[in-house]
Amino acid sequence: MVFPARRALLSLIVGAVFLAGPTLASSTAAARTVGTIEAESTPTRERARMNGRVFDTVWNLVRRQYYDPDLHGLDWNAARERYRPQAIAAADDRELYRALSAMLDLLDDDHAGAISPAVARRQDQQRTRRAVMGVSLARQDGDQWRIESVRTGSPAAEAGLQPGWVLQTIDGQSWGVDFDVVEGQALQLDLTDEAGALQRVSVVPRIMDPIPAFSVDASRPGVVVLRVEGFESGLGRWLGQQLAEISPETDVVIDLRGNPGGLLLEADATLSCFLPERQEWATRVSRNGRPMTLAIMPGCGNLTGPVTNDVALLVDGSSRSAAELTPAALQESGRALVVGEHTAGAVLISQDSPLPDGGRLTLSRADYITAGGVRLEKRGVEPDIVVVRTHEERRAGLDPALDAAIAVLALDPEEQRARATGRTPSF
Repeated sequence: MVFPARRALLSLIVGAVFLAGPTLASSTAAARTVGTIEAESTPTRERARMNGRVFDTVWNLVRRQYYDPDLHGLDWNAARERYRPQAIAAADDRELYRALSAMLDLLDDDHAGAISPAVARRQDQQRTRRAVMGVSLARQDGDQWRIESVRTGSPAAEAGLQPGWVLQTIDGQSWGVDFDVVEGQALQLDLTDEAGALQRVSVVPRIMDPIPAFSVDASRPGVVVLRVEGFESGLGRWLGQQLAEISPETDVVIDLRGNPGGLLLEADATLSCFLPERQEWATRVSRNGRPMTLAIMPGCGNLTGPVTNDVALLVDGSSRSAAELTPAALQESGRALVVGEHTAGAVLISQDSPLPDGGRLTLSRADYITAGGVRLEKRGVEPDIVVVRTHEERRAGLDPALDAAIAVLALDPEEQRARATGRTPSF
Protein backbone atom coordinates (compact mmCIF):
# COMPACT_ATOMS: atom_id res chain seq x y z
CA MET A 1 0.00 0.00 0.00
CA VAL A 2 1.42 3.40 -0.94
CA PHE A 3 0.74 6.28 1.43
CA PRO A 4 -0.35 9.57 -0.18
CA ALA A 5 1.98 12.36 0.90
CA ARG A 6 -0.48 13.89 3.38
CA ARG A 7 -3.16 11.22 3.61
CA ALA A 8 -1.41 8.24 5.20
CA LEU A 9 -3.48 5.31 6.38
CA LEU A 10 -3.57 4.33 10.02
CA SER A 11 -4.32 0.63 10.17
CA LEU A 12 -7.15 -0.80 12.24
CA ILE A 13 -5.80 -1.56 15.67
CA VAL A 14 -8.24 -3.43 17.83
CA GLY A 15 -8.38 -3.27 21.60
CA ALA A 16 -11.54 -5.31 21.98
CA VAL A 17 -12.28 -8.31 19.82
CA PHE A 18 -15.65 -9.77 18.95
CA LEU A 19 -16.57 -13.42 18.92
CA ALA A 20 -18.44 -13.39 15.62
CA GLY A 21 -20.22 -10.31 16.91
CA PRO A 22 -20.53 -6.83 15.42
CA THR A 23 -16.84 -6.87 14.58
CA LEU A 24 -14.63 -9.94 14.47
CA ALA A 25 -11.16 -10.48 15.79
CA SER A 26 -8.79 -8.44 13.67
CA SER A 27 -6.19 -7.53 16.20
CA THR A 28 -2.69 -7.94 17.42
CA ALA A 29 -4.17 -9.26 20.63
CA ALA A 30 -6.21 -11.83 18.74
CA ALA A 31 -3.08 -13.06 17.04
CA ARG A 32 -1.44 -13.52 20.43
CA THR A 33 -4.08 -15.84 21.84
CA VAL A 34 -2.55 -19.15 22.89
CA GLY A 35 -4.48 -22.40 22.57
CA THR A 36 -4.79 -24.83 25.43
CA ILE A 37 -4.25 -27.85 23.21
CA GLU A 38 -0.85 -28.32 21.64
CA ALA A 39 -0.55 -29.48 18.05
CA GLU A 40 0.82 -33.01 18.22
CA SER A 41 1.20 -33.91 14.57
CA THR A 42 4.08 -32.90 12.34
CA PRO A 43 3.45 -30.60 9.38
CA THR A 44 3.30 -31.87 5.83
CA ARG A 45 6.08 -30.81 3.47
CA GLU A 46 3.76 -28.27 1.84
CA ARG A 47 2.71 -26.92 5.22
CA ALA A 48 6.30 -26.57 6.42
CA ARG A 49 7.24 -24.79 3.17
CA MET A 50 4.37 -22.30 3.57
CA ASN A 51 5.22 -21.81 7.25
CA GLY A 52 8.73 -20.84 6.23
CA ARG A 53 7.49 -18.39 3.59
CA VAL A 54 5.14 -16.72 6.06
CA PHE A 55 7.78 -16.47 8.77
CA ASP A 56 10.44 -15.09 6.42
CA THR A 57 8.01 -12.50 5.07
CA VAL A 58 7.21 -11.27 8.58
CA TRP A 59 10.84 -11.25 9.70
CA ASN A 60 12.04 -9.37 6.62
CA LEU A 61 9.26 -6.78 6.71
CA VAL A 62 10.10 -5.95 10.32
CA ARG A 63 13.80 -5.69 9.53
CA ARG A 64 13.30 -3.48 6.48
CA GLN A 65 10.24 -1.37 7.29
CA TYR A 66 9.73 -1.03 11.06
CA TYR A 67 9.62 2.62 12.11
CA ASP A 68 12.62 2.19 14.44
CA PRO A 69 15.50 0.89 12.28
CA ASP A 70 17.32 -0.21 15.45
CA LEU A 71 14.29 -2.32 16.50
CA HIS A 72 14.58 -0.94 20.06
CA GLY A 73 18.00 -2.59 20.34
CA LEU A 74 16.72 -6.12 19.64
CA ASP A 75 18.98 -8.75 18.13
CA TRP A 76 16.63 -9.61 15.25
CA ASN A 77 18.91 -12.31 13.89
CA ALA A 78 18.77 -14.08 17.25
CA ALA A 79 14.99 -13.80 17.18
CA ARG A 80 14.98 -15.52 13.80
CA GLU A 81 17.15 -18.35 15.06
CA ARG A 82 14.85 -18.89 18.03
CA TYR A 83 11.42 -18.68 16.42
CA ARG A 84 11.86 -19.88 12.83
CA PRO A 85 12.18 -23.57 13.78
CA GLN A 86 8.99 -23.25 15.87
CA ALA A 87 7.16 -21.68 12.94
CA ILE A 88 8.28 -24.29 10.43
CA ALA A 89 7.28 -27.11 12.79
CA ALA A 90 3.75 -25.73 13.22
CA ALA A 91 1.09 -28.22 12.16
CA ASP A 92 -1.68 -25.60 12.02
CA ASP A 93 -2.31 -21.86 12.00
CA ARG A 94 -2.69 -21.72 15.76
CA GLU A 95 0.86 -22.95 16.26
CA LEU A 96 2.29 -20.86 13.41
CA TYR A 97 0.77 -17.60 14.57
CA ARG A 98 1.72 -18.39 18.17
CA ALA A 99 5.37 -18.45 17.11
CA LEU A 100 5.01 -15.30 14.98
CA SER A 101 3.27 -13.45 17.80
CA ALA A 102 5.87 -14.48 20.36
CA MET A 103 8.56 -13.01 18.11
CA LEU A 104 6.61 -9.81 17.43
CA ASP A 105 5.96 -9.41 21.16
CA LEU A 106 9.69 -8.73 21.52
CA LEU A 107 9.06 -5.31 19.93
CA ASP A 108 6.75 -4.33 22.83
CA ASP A 109 4.52 -2.62 20.27
CA ASP A 110 0.74 -3.04 20.36
CA HIS A 111 0.61 -2.30 16.63
CA ALA A 112 2.95 -5.11 15.64
CA GLY A 113 0.94 -8.27 15.07
CA ALA A 114 0.18 -11.00 12.57
CA ILE A 115 -3.34 -12.32 11.99
CA SER A 116 -4.17 -15.66 10.42
CA PRO A 117 -6.15 -16.11 7.18
CA ALA A 118 -9.31 -16.96 9.18
CA VAL A 119 -9.03 -13.80 11.26
CA ALA A 120 -8.28 -11.74 8.15
CA ARG A 121 -11.43 -13.06 6.50
CA ARG A 122 -13.48 -12.15 9.56
CA GLN A 123 -11.93 -8.71 9.58
CA ASP A 124 -12.96 -8.20 5.97
CA GLN A 125 -16.53 -9.33 6.77
CA GLN A 126 -17.05 -7.20 9.86
CA ARG A 127 -19.71 -5.01 8.20
CA THR A 128 -21.58 -7.85 6.50
CA ARG A 129 -24.62 -9.90 7.48
CA ARG A 130 -23.34 -13.16 8.96
CA ALA A 131 -23.51 -15.71 11.76
CA VAL A 132 -22.72 -14.16 15.14
CA MET A 133 -22.64 -14.88 18.84
CA GLY A 134 -22.78 -11.21 19.75
CA VAL A 135 -20.28 -10.90 22.60
CA SER A 136 -17.23 -8.63 22.59
CA LEU A 137 -14.08 -9.52 24.49
CA ALA A 138 -11.28 -7.40 25.89
CA ARG A 139 -7.97 -9.00 26.66
CA GLN A 140 -6.87 -8.86 30.27
CA ASP A 141 -3.78 -10.32 31.97
CA GLY A 142 -2.03 -13.03 29.98
CA ASP A 143 -4.27 -14.84 27.53
CA GLN A 144 -7.54 -14.37 29.35
CA TRP A 145 -10.46 -12.58 27.75
CA ARG A 146 -13.15 -10.67 29.62
CA ILE A 147 -16.62 -9.95 28.23
CA GLU A 148 -16.73 -6.24 27.52
CA SER A 149 -20.26 -6.03 26.14
CA VAL A 150 -23.13 -8.23 24.97
CA ARG A 151 -25.13 -7.21 21.94
CA THR A 152 -28.83 -6.67 22.63
CA GLY A 153 -30.99 -9.33 20.99
CA SER A 154 -28.04 -11.57 20.16
CA PRO A 155 -27.64 -15.29 20.94
CA ALA A 156 -25.16 -14.35 23.67
CA ALA A 157 -27.71 -12.06 25.33
CA GLU A 158 -30.40 -14.73 25.12
CA ALA A 159 -28.02 -17.26 26.70
CA GLY A 160 -27.49 -14.94 29.68
CA LEU A 161 -23.84 -13.96 29.16
CA GLN A 162 -22.86 -10.92 31.25
CA PRO A 163 -20.22 -8.16 31.01
CA GLY A 164 -17.34 -8.89 33.35
CA TRP A 165 -17.35 -12.66 32.94
CA VAL A 166 -14.04 -14.19 31.86
CA LEU A 167 -13.93 -16.66 28.98
CA GLN A 168 -12.06 -19.86 29.79
CA THR A 169 -12.77 -22.17 26.84
CA ILE A 170 -15.00 -22.64 23.81
CA ASP A 171 -15.72 -26.31 23.11
CA GLY A 172 -12.81 -27.18 25.36
CA GLN A 173 -10.26 -24.84 23.76
CA SER A 174 -9.22 -21.28 24.39
CA TRP A 175 -10.24 -18.81 21.72
CA GLY A 176 -7.64 -18.94 18.94
CA VAL A 177 -6.73 -17.66 15.51
CA ASP A 178 -8.52 -20.56 13.81
CA PHE A 179 -11.79 -20.14 15.69
CA ASP A 180 -14.96 -19.58 13.69
CA VAL A 181 -18.70 -19.93 14.12
CA VAL A 182 -21.37 -21.54 11.96
CA GLU A 183 -25.05 -20.67 11.92
CA GLY A 184 -27.03 -23.10 14.05
CA GLN A 185 -23.97 -24.94 15.36
CA ALA A 186 -24.05 -24.76 19.16
CA LEU A 187 -20.90 -23.79 21.05
CA GLN A 188 -20.24 -24.54 24.69
CA LEU A 189 -18.61 -21.67 26.57
CA ASP A 190 -16.99 -22.10 29.96
CA LEU A 191 -16.69 -18.80 31.79
CA THR A 192 -16.07 -17.57 35.32
CA ASP A 193 -18.23 -14.83 36.77
CA GLU A 194 -16.95 -12.00 38.96
CA ALA A 195 -17.26 -14.22 42.03
CA GLY A 196 -15.07 -16.86 40.38
CA ALA A 197 -17.90 -19.35 39.89
CA LEU A 198 -17.95 -21.46 36.73
CA GLN A 199 -20.69 -20.61 34.24
CA ARG A 200 -21.21 -23.20 31.49
CA VAL A 201 -23.37 -21.77 28.71
CA SER A 202 -24.44 -23.06 25.30
CA VAL A 203 -24.74 -20.42 22.57
CA VAL A 204 -26.19 -21.06 19.11
CA PRO A 205 -24.91 -18.50 16.54
CA ARG A 206 -27.35 -17.08 14.03
CA ILE A 207 -27.32 -14.65 11.13
CA MET A 208 -27.61 -11.00 12.17
CA ASP A 209 -27.16 -7.65 10.49
CA PRO A 210 -23.88 -5.89 11.29
CA ILE A 211 -23.73 -3.00 13.70
CA PRO A 212 -23.26 0.10 11.51
CA ALA A 213 -19.88 1.80 11.59
CA PHE A 214 -21.53 5.14 12.42
CA SER A 215 -24.83 5.87 14.15
CA VAL A 216 -26.71 8.85 15.56
CA ASP A 217 -28.90 9.23 18.65
CA ALA A 218 -30.93 12.44 18.76
CA SER A 219 -33.42 11.23 21.39
CA ARG A 220 -32.27 13.71 24.04
CA PRO A 221 -33.31 17.36 23.76
CA GLY A 222 -30.51 19.76 22.93
CA VAL A 223 -27.85 17.11 22.32
CA VAL A 224 -26.90 14.68 19.59
CA VAL A 225 -24.77 11.60 20.28
CA LEU A 226 -22.67 10.34 17.38
CA ARG A 227 -21.36 6.80 17.84
CA VAL A 228 -18.24 5.89 15.83
CA GLU A 229 -17.28 2.20 15.83
CA GLY A 230 -14.11 2.81 13.79
CA PHE A 231 -12.40 5.43 11.66
CA GLU A 232 -13.60 3.77 8.48
CA SER A 233 -14.03 5.13 4.99
CA GLY A 234 -16.77 7.76 4.77
CA LEU A 235 -16.62 8.92 8.40
CA GLY A 236 -15.82 12.55 7.58
CA ARG A 237 -18.57 12.76 4.99
CA TRP A 238 -21.11 11.17 7.36
CA LEU A 239 -20.06 13.42 10.24
CA GLY A 240 -20.46 16.49 8.05
CA GLN A 241 -23.98 15.40 7.08
CA GLN A 242 -25.00 14.96 10.72
CA LEU A 243 -23.55 18.29 11.82
CA ALA A 244 -25.18 20.13 8.92
CA GLU A 245 -28.61 19.02 10.16
CA ILE A 246 -28.34 20.44 13.69
CA SER A 247 -28.37 23.98 15.02
CA PRO A 248 -25.23 25.64 16.47
CA GLU A 249 -26.91 25.48 19.90
CA THR A 250 -27.10 21.69 19.85
CA ASP A 251 -24.40 20.01 21.94
CA VAL A 252 -22.42 17.22 20.27
CA VAL A 253 -21.13 14.06 21.97
CA ILE A 254 -18.87 11.79 19.91
CA ASP A 255 -18.61 8.30 21.38
CA LEU A 256 -15.22 6.70 20.66
CA ARG A 257 -15.33 4.06 23.39
CA GLY A 258 -14.10 0.69 22.18
CA ASN A 259 -13.04 2.32 18.91
CA PRO A 260 -9.90 0.57 17.59
CA GLY A 261 -8.82 3.40 15.29
CA GLY A 262 -8.60 3.20 11.53
CA LEU A 263 -7.74 5.58 8.73
CA LEU A 264 -5.62 8.64 9.39
CA LEU A 265 -7.46 10.16 6.44
CA GLU A 266 -10.72 9.97 8.40
CA ALA A 267 -9.14 11.26 11.60
CA ASP A 268 -8.07 14.37 9.68
CA ALA A 269 -11.54 14.62 8.13
CA THR A 270 -13.12 14.41 11.60
CA LEU A 271 -10.86 17.16 12.91
CA SER A 272 -11.74 19.36 9.93
CA CYS A 273 -15.33 19.42 11.23
CA PHE A 274 -14.15 21.30 14.32
CA LEU A 275 -10.78 22.92 13.60
CA PRO A 276 -9.81 25.49 10.94
CA GLU A 277 -8.16 24.44 7.71
CA ARG A 278 -4.35 24.26 7.74
CA GLN A 279 -4.14 24.22 11.53
CA GLU A 280 -1.28 21.93 12.54
CA TRP A 281 -2.36 19.06 14.74
CA ALA A 282 0.43 16.47 14.78
CA THR A 283 3.82 15.41 13.51
CA ARG A 284 4.66 12.00 12.10
CA VAL A 285 8.26 10.80 12.14
CA SER A 286 9.21 8.15 9.59
CA ARG A 287 11.88 5.45 9.74
CA ASN A 288 14.52 7.84 8.37
CA GLY A 289 13.86 10.29 11.21
CA ARG A 290 12.37 12.92 8.94
CA PRO A 291 9.35 14.71 10.53
CA MET A 292 6.22 15.59 8.57
CA THR A 293 3.73 18.09 9.95
CA LEU A 294 0.07 17.12 9.67
CA ALA A 295 -2.32 20.02 9.08
CA ILE A 296 -6.09 20.08 8.77
CA MET A 297 -7.41 19.52 5.26
CA PRO A 298 -11.06 19.82 4.10
CA GLY A 299 -12.94 16.54 4.53
CA CYS A 300 -16.06 17.16 6.62
CA GLY A 301 -18.70 16.48 3.99
CA ASN A 302 -20.19 19.58 2.39
CA LEU A 303 -19.53 21.86 5.34
CA THR A 304 -17.65 24.96 4.27
CA GLY A 305 -15.92 25.38 7.62
CA PRO A 306 -15.72 24.03 11.17
CA VAL A 307 -18.88 24.06 13.28
CA THR A 308 -19.13 26.01 16.53
CA ASN A 309 -21.17 23.52 18.59
CA ASP A 310 -19.92 22.55 22.04
CA VAL A 311 -18.29 19.12 21.81
CA ALA A 312 -17.38 16.28 24.17
CA LEU A 313 -15.70 13.01 23.26
CA LEU A 314 -16.19 9.74 25.15
CA VAL A 315 -13.16 7.43 25.45
CA ASP A 316 -12.11 4.37 27.42
CA GLY A 317 -9.25 1.91 27.74
CA SER A 318 -10.16 0.33 24.40
CA SER A 319 -9.99 3.62 22.47
CA ARG A 320 -6.88 3.23 20.35
CA SER A 321 -4.87 4.87 17.56
CA ALA A 322 -7.06 7.32 15.63
CA ALA A 323 -9.52 7.20 18.53
CA GLU A 324 -6.73 8.63 20.70
CA LEU A 325 -5.04 11.10 18.39
CA THR A 326 -8.39 12.71 17.50
CA PRO A 327 -9.44 13.51 21.09
CA ALA A 328 -5.85 14.52 21.87
CA ALA A 329 -5.87 17.08 19.05
CA LEU A 330 -9.25 18.50 20.06
CA GLN A 331 -8.26 18.52 23.73
CA GLU A 332 -4.96 20.32 23.09
CA SER A 333 -6.66 22.93 20.92
CA GLY A 334 -9.28 23.58 23.59
CA ARG A 335 -12.02 22.67 21.13
CA ALA A 336 -13.57 19.73 23.02
CA LEU A 337 -13.74 18.09 26.42
CA VAL A 338 -12.69 14.45 26.78
CA VAL A 339 -14.77 12.35 29.18
CA GLY A 340 -14.39 8.76 30.35
CA GLU A 341 -11.38 6.55 31.01
CA HIS A 342 -7.69 6.75 30.12
CA THR A 343 -7.08 5.54 26.56
CA ALA A 344 -4.92 2.60 25.46
CA GLY A 345 -1.72 4.46 24.50
CA ALA A 346 -1.40 2.67 21.14
CA VAL A 347 -0.82 5.52 18.72
CA LEU A 348 1.96 4.61 16.27
CA ILE A 349 1.08 4.96 12.58
CA SER A 350 0.87 1.49 11.09
CA GLN A 351 0.17 -0.29 7.83
CA ASP A 352 -1.00 -3.77 6.85
CA SER A 353 0.94 -6.11 4.57
CA PRO A 354 -0.42 -9.37 3.07
CA LEU A 355 1.23 -12.66 3.99
CA PRO A 356 1.70 -15.60 1.59
CA ASP A 357 -0.97 -17.75 3.27
CA GLY A 358 -3.66 -15.05 3.23
CA GLY A 359 -2.91 -13.71 6.70
CA ARG A 360 -1.82 -10.13 7.40
CA LEU A 361 0.96 -8.34 9.23
CA THR A 362 0.30 -5.02 10.93
CA LEU A 363 3.49 -3.07 11.46
CA SER A 364 4.30 0.40 12.79
CA ARG A 365 5.82 2.52 10.03
CA ALA A 366 6.01 5.95 11.71
CA ASP A 367 5.99 7.58 15.13
CA TYR A 368 3.40 10.18 16.13
CA ILE A 369 3.70 13.34 18.24
CA THR A 370 0.87 15.76 19.02
CA ALA A 371 1.02 19.44 18.11
CA GLY A 372 1.79 20.09 21.79
CA GLY A 373 4.88 17.87 21.60
CA VAL A 374 3.38 14.87 23.43
CA ARG A 375 4.22 11.32 22.35
CA LEU A 376 1.03 9.39 23.11
CA GLU A 377 2.48 5.90 22.55
CA LYS A 378 2.48 4.02 25.89
CA ARG A 379 0.98 7.15 27.45
CA GLY A 380 -2.52 7.63 26.04
CA VAL A 381 -4.99 10.44 26.57
CA GLU A 382 -6.06 11.47 30.06
CA PRO A 383 -9.71 12.58 30.06
CA ASP A 384 -10.63 16.05 31.29
CA ILE A 385 -13.38 14.40 33.33
CA VAL A 386 -12.68 10.87 34.53
CA VAL A 387 -15.71 8.58 34.72
CA VAL A 388 -15.29 4.81 35.05
CA ARG A 389 -18.23 2.64 34.01
CA THR A 390 -18.61 -0.51 36.08
CA HIS A 391 -19.88 -3.86 34.86
CA GLU A 392 -22.89 -3.46 37.14
CA GLU A 393 -23.74 -0.19 35.40
CA ARG A 394 -23.38 -1.86 32.01
CA ARG A 395 -25.76 -4.63 33.04
CA ALA A 396 -28.26 -2.09 34.30
CA GLY A 397 -28.05 -0.07 31.09
CA LEU A 398 -26.53 2.93 32.90
CA ASP A 399 -23.97 5.17 31.21
CA PRO A 400 -22.42 7.62 33.69
CA ALA A 401 -19.81 8.84 31.22
CA LEU A 402 -22.45 9.88 28.70
CA ASP A 403 -24.48 11.47 31.50
CA ALA A 404 -21.41 13.41 32.65
CA ALA A 405 -20.64 14.60 29.12
CA ILE A 406 -24.19 15.84 28.57
CA ALA A 407 -24.21 17.56 31.96
CA VAL A 408 -20.92 19.39 31.46
CA LEU A 409 -21.87 20.57 27.97
CA ALA A 410 -24.99 22.17 29.46
CA LEU A 411 -22.77 24.49 31.52
CA ASP A 412 -21.33 27.76 30.30
CA PRO A 413 -17.71 27.65 29.00
CA GLU A 414 -16.16 28.98 32.20
CA GLU A 415 -17.93 26.35 34.30
CA GLN A 416 -16.90 23.66 31.82
CA ARG A 417 -13.25 24.61 32.23
CA ALA A 418 -13.60 24.65 36.01
CA ARG A 419 -15.10 21.15 36.03
CA ALA A 420 -12.32 19.85 33.81
CA THR A 421 -9.35 21.49 35.55
CA GLY A 422 -8.72 18.77 38.10
CA ARG A 423 -9.41 15.88 35.68
CA THR A 424 -11.20 14.07 38.49
CA PRO A 425 -14.73 12.67 38.76
CA SER A 426 -17.11 15.62 38.81
CA PHE A 427 -20.53 13.98 38.53
